[in-house]
Amino acid sequence: MKFNATWIKNSISEGNSEITLTTPLIKDLAEFNKCKEIISKGKFLSVEIKEFRNKRSHSANDYCWVLCQKIAEVIGNTKEFVYKETIKHVGQFEIVPIKNEAVERWIEVWGSKGLGWFAEVLDDSKLEGYKKVISYYGSSCYNSAEQYILINEIVSQCKELDIETKSENEIKSLIENME
Repeated sequence: MKFNATWIKNSISEGNSEITLTTPLIKDLAEFNKCKEIISKGKFLSVEIKEFRNKRSHSANDYCWVLCQKIAEVIGNTKEFVYKETIKHVGQFEIVPIKNEAVERWIEVWGSKGLGWFAEVLDDSKLEGYKKVISYYGSSCYNSAEQYILINEIVSQCKELDIETKSENEIKSLIENME
């Protein structure tokens, strides 16, 4: 359910804040009424407030896969290989210390989230009994800026292989038309 904060009042002396939320979406009315019902019973709601970011559009994601397939056909590999190598090259990641005995399980669990979610051992950690593991995020959680970087890298690979791609403006349009 998406709401817009229309009024925020902070009372430091009383130790509380008041936020008025509004939603223009009629389909959220039932959920909104459910929240009102919970509050009317004296119960509390848990709310996470963070900056709104557009998610990538399916058309941008679809185009990413079309290009991965075209590259795969030229290099004689799979679209999955192209995608993972591109994620490895320009994707989002975390480097985390993992206990030696938990590394295999970490890699297995991290990778179960999707194709672009994979992890590899980098080296021994400064912490005794730990390995440094680089854990890549799949593009399914990328915002529009991150998806743009990924697609631009794939487009660059296409250009190197003389594979035709959409124009820069068409690609920007795909990214801008986010859901």
